[in-house]
Amino acid sequence: MDAREIKSPEVLPDTPVSHEANTESHRRKRLGMYFLESDDRRTALGGGYTGGATPVNIHGKPLSELTMSKTGGWIAAFFIFGNEMAERMAYFGLSVNMVAFMFYIMHRPFESSANAVNNFLGISQASSVLGGFLADAYLGRYWTIAIFTTIYLAGLTGITLCATMNALMPNQDNCDQIALLLGNCEPAKPWQMLYLYLVLYVTGFGAAGIRPCVSSFGADQFDERSKDYKDHLDRFFNFFYLSVTVGAIVAFTAVVYIQIKHGWGSAFGSLAIAMGMSNLVFFLGTPLYRHRMPGGSPLTRVAQVLVAAFRKRNASFESSEFVGLYELPGKRSAIKGSSKIAHTEDFRCLDKAALKLKEDGPNPSPWRLSTVTQVEEIKILLRLVPIPACTIMLNLILTEFLTLSVQQAYTLNTHMGRLKLPVTCMPVFPGLSIFLLLSLYYSVFVPLSRRITGHPHGASQLQRVGIGLAVSIASVAWAGLFERYRRHYAIEHGYEASFLTPMQDLSAYWLLIQYCLIGIAEVFCIVGLLEFLYEEAPDAMRSIGSAYAAVAGGLGCFAATILNNIVKSVTGDAEKRKPSWLSQNVNTGRFDYFYWLLTVMSVINFCAFLYAANRYQYRAKQVIREQANVQLSTKEHVVVP
Repeated sequence: MDAREIKSPEVLPDTPVSHEANTESHRRKRLGMYFLESDDRRTALGGGYTGGATPVNIHGKPLSELTMSKTGGWIAAFFIFGNEMAERMAYFGLSVNMVAFMFYIMHRPFESSANAVNNFLGISQASSVLGGFLADAYLGRYWTIAIFTTIYLAGLTGITLCATMNALMPNQDNCDQIALLLGNCEPAKPWQMLYLYLVLYVTGFGAAGIRPCVSSFGADQFDERSKDYKDHLDRFFNFFYLSVTVGAIVAFTAVVYIQIKHGWGSAFGSLAIAMGMSNLVFFLGTPLYRHRMPGGSPLTRVAQVLVAAFRKRNASFESSEFVGLYELPGKRSAIKGSSKIAHTEDFRCLDKAALKLKEDGPNPSPWRLSTVTQVEEIKILLRLVPIPACTIMLNLILTEFLTLSVQQAYTLNTHMGRLKLPVTCMPVFPGLSIFLLLSLYYSVFVPLSRRITGHPHGASQLQRVGIGLAVSIASVAWAGLFERYRRHYAIEHGYEASFLTPMQDLSAYWLLIQYCLIGIAEVFCIVGLLEFLYEEAPDAMRSIGSAYAAVAGGLGCFAATILNNIVKSVTGDAEKRKPSWLSQNVNTGRFDYFYWLLTVMSVINFCAFLYAANRYQYRAKQVIREQANVQLSTKEHVVVP
């Protein structure tokens, strides 16, 4: 085997390195400075790939400079924006309308309807890791989006049929508002609910495949070698979330209007038509897209590192046949679609997977010996976990606002002058605040914050996540204060039992403060998180990295359902007729206590984020260059950690 020991340029050529040193500090220093590079590497993932994350065409061939100039960039990104806008329009259209559809049409209790929709939203986001896995491992981001967006369209079509065909709905005769509240309407048959849940989860499955890929695929359209790459990437994620916001605004206004004027079938049908049109636009942009090669199964690579590290768990770093850790030579990588990753000192137990021992033999199996890059992939995925985990709390608050604030709005006057807005339109205001903030972001926020932080983009990615979490605390704290006032006002003016009767002298637009604050929190936190995950994730796992944000959103939905059930069981007592904090009658419940509980939880979560962000080390990009003025029989390369 043609192998050679490669030294870091920090080590002077005439300075000998003691192989007998036993101190921990020397061992740590040595592992970061030496790599063993070999030209002979037998691996299930291939014999080494040149070019790292080089963009390729749809057939997997590297793009020439001429082709690069004709593909990618902002034009290609705008075709992708359209797909995300329609997907978010459908997602929010279902989230705001499906609870009401189950309650008013399928005659399910409001509480169980809300939990069912929360579970649907949670599963559709948490299962995004599946879409990210398929994209990174086998299909690539383009084909993953193409397949799952078609599944999404099929699910929306099925939901439209459920809302238009009488056979798929229970009998609506003699079912007015009083009958609904008393539970006297004919409930949906089990097979009717089974059909609804089936098409609903088909839709969620489609969303799970699209969500982790769209932002990453859009970011792939920009050239990493460009001097303006960071600026383009920063602006891309802001515009990307702007497209998400536009989709949400349309869902909360136009779709709600269609539902009121033309019925549920037309409302859900409009979502299906929008998704169909966005699919067409996405496919029309195919000749313009740049692609990244899927890197093979990430699960296989993770398993190989874990198995190799476990096998060598008792080996000492001094027992290696060669000094240092194993890596492929030059610019080659063992992982298709990935550049090399510099060695880091944390999770040192995993480094043993890259420890070359005599018993590994001349042609070691990848299940016995991994490269440094493979080991570092696992380390990066582990280091990333605490940051999106801290955003679960924000997603929990967003989920609670979607249901609880709508219940509050039913008791308030929603007139704006002579115009009366439907209660289901109220969630549009966070979207409008996001739209306004993103519009002013580069002209107002960035210049002001740049003076304070000195950061070229105004704030780093983690700083933006932290700002979002801090603002979410203010949002939910204000919600508690206003709800205390609203409840006291309702009881004082005789509305305690009339929780569906709006109080004409109390405007619903007091809710705008909490809506706008949570909108600001969302844009800072989620946009910063998406950009952070894309840049920090391994090259061949960027879809899985983006899926972290979606999984956090899904866990937020599940956490909301679990928290609601706990609060109801602890604070309510049916035998004593004591209503829970989250009673369906918002005037007898204690939503204010619940909001303050969320405030305390948010403060604790923010402290955890500060700790995790303070410890996090941004990923160092690998630099590989030829070592000059060294005469070797074969060209030697330097790996600079």
